[in-house]
Amino acid sequence: MAVDDRFTQHFREKPSDRLVGVRNQVVTGPVSDWATDFSHTEPEWAADPYPIQDDLRRRCPIAHTDRFGGGWLPTRYDDVTAIAYDTDRFSSRAVIMGNYRPPQELAPIGGAPPISSDPPFHHDARKLLLPAFTKSAVAKREEATRAYCHALVDALEGQEVVDAARDYAQHIPVRVIADMLGFPPEDGPRFREFVENTLEGANLPPEERIRRLDALFDYLYDQIGDHVDNPRDDLTTYLLTAELHGAKLQPSHVAGTMSLLLIAGIDTTWSAIGASLWHLARTPEHRERLVAEPGLLPTAMEELLRVYAPVTMARLVRDDMRWGGVDMKAEDWILLSFPAANRDPAQFDRADEVVLDREVNRHVAFGLGIHRCLGSHLARMELRIALEVWLERVPVFHLADPSAVTWAAGQVRGPRALPLRIG
Repeated sequence: MAVDDRFTQHFREKPSDRLVGVRNQVVTGPVSDWATDFSHTEPEWAADPYPIQDDLRRRCPIAHTDRFGGGWLPTRYDDVTAIAYDTDRFSSRAVIMGNYRPPQELAPIGGAPPISSDPPFHHDARKLLLPAFTKSAVAKREEATRAYCHALVDALEGQEVVDAARDYAQHIPVRVIADMLGFPPEDGPRFREFVENTLEGANLPPEERIRRLDALFDYLYDQIGDHVDNPRDDLTTYLLTAELHGAKLQPSHVAGTMSLLLIAGIDTTWSAIGASLWHLARTPEHRERLVAEPGLLPTAMEELLRVYAPVTMARLVRDDMRWGGVDMKAEDWILLSFPAANRDPAQFDRADEVVLDREVNRHVAFGLGIHRCLGSHLARMELRIALEVWLERVPVFHLADPSAVTWAAGQVRGPRALPLRIG
């Protein structure tokens, strides 16, 4: 039996072993004024955040809240861009805004490198992963992804109403990421549970959040142990053998990176697929055009990513300062709303409309700066294949019950239930 002393039971470091940061009181309930009391965890935000963001952009471009221990929400493209690029004044050691702040000692690595890493560590941690996410590496996964999408549609045969979120969109990135990491594909339901626990539980009591993270890391260390004993050609084995600064990665680094790939690599993509199908189901002229003009899909896909960008990312203010006309305090949250930036009329003509053939589209759905999504090629491939197969196999579909569509709360927004009537 192969043994790697880094990953014996003694070194299974979990979030509860080191997350002793600041815990804040859980505050829930209706928002009194989004400019002074915003909350991305409330149901009205999940249901439709865009009118809220538009209102804030007009009257209060940088909103504030005392919830979560204090935070800020910029809604203009220029402000979001400036903060995303400013790694000197804003730290990435915590990217999920909630009532718990990890300790400053976690910087510059953070709990899920490289997304939680600050310079200069970030550069090398990100560079380790780049080979797995190049266009050529992603292209090798296209055939299997297409075959899997067809199999998912096959399984829907004979049903008049299907849940395109739970029965289609959510399965695709789960299978792709499981294959990349070398995890059992039958563990897909567990992956979805981990995703929802991590991203939709931002306002749970901190102890419950950490308990849920521990369950995720227990699973990851079990998978690591299996790979230590049975190495194979996948991303997990690559991380176990990779070196950074002349040494193999620490266990917490390996497990943290795996958690990033499992969580971010799944929810962002299934949300983009689901939101795109939702839009096409409620906009028949767009659905019909894409069925008739399949060559338009790559351009249309970028527009759907702009208008329904799923990801909002968080930062932490490093030191007290005045920024953008407001007084920010050290450890204040910054909620970087890429969806709000993507609908800024100062940046985009007809910003709140879906223009399928929009030619100039500098959207920020994949983020900006050093933390721009390293999996963007993979996400684009999955979204394109998912839509190509669906439109080919299911050219006519409508919302079965618009009121039955539900959306995820928190920082990654996409349909959790999407009942569609076929034909």
